[in-house]
Amino acid sequence: MAHKLSLFLALNTIISCTSGIVIKEQTSNNEAIKRDTIPAFQQILDSANVSGSILVYDALKDIYYSNDFDRCKIGHLPASTFKIPNSIIALETGLISDDSTMIRWDGQKRNLSAWEQDLVFRDAFHYSCVPCYQEIARKIGVERMKAYLEKLDFGNMIVDSSSIDLFWLEGDSKISQFEQVDFLDRFYHSRIPVSKRTGDIMKRLMVIEENDTFRLSGKTGWSVRNGNNNGWFVGYLEKGVDVYFIATNIDPKVEFNMDLFTVIRRQISMQAFRAMRII
Repeated sequence: MAHKLSLFLALNTIISCTSGIVIKEQTSNNEAIKRDTIPAFQQILDSANVSGSILVYDALKDIYYSNDFDRCKIGHLPASTFKIPNSIIALETGLISDDSTMIRWDGQKRNLSAWEQDLVFRDAFHYSCVPCYQEIARKIGVERMKAYLEKLDFGNMIVDSSSIDLFWLEGDSKISQFEQVDFLDRFYHSRIPVSKRTGDIMKRLMVIEENDTFRLSGKTGWSVRNGNNNGWFVGYLEKGVDVYFIATNIDPKVEFNMDLFTVIRRQISMQAFRAMRII
């Protein structure tokens, strides 16, 4: 608890705002994007003893904010952020009826005690039950998975029969922060080819926090590759008519206390919103 308190205090000492210098940049597909570098994002990461980048997209102003736009273009394993498209596909194929569908525990020992029970779908999502989603992926199958991933345009997922239940955790699948934000933007604004019912269920499923000021929706992710940890928080924050999309991707430094990795990704993301005076 002392470690968590000291981390919280350190993150909340960051005082910042946007730089106010908006630059237009041509992307690889010849589209111009507006971007603004936020020095406070780097301060937040440094204070947390992690390296990485934070990307925020203000949909109303059509401006991207980050501390490191080049890093935001680099692909990483999606890890459990893939539970968002995996859930969409499960609903679209009818493998899962709705967010109250029961997923039965097979009685096998699992990494977390929370996974060693029958779980309704919404709890499987929020507990990030890896075996539950591996079972769903196997039932979807390689061909349907590939077809839906092409329709959803979720990064560059490498799927075959040997990796159908692991490709988002291991191997060469990649998605960048820009691609995460683009996917969430298209999902939120109903610009992906899925039913309204699926979209409504997913938007309800993804809510993490809701109060009188804002509603936060999203998902964390954590992968380990060649002994290196990489963490995600992706989602969006609704405040009145405004919506802000975020993709935070971090690597812990050597001195980082890994006991805090489960909470740091969301904490950093919320501090980024505070730095921008959104919340």
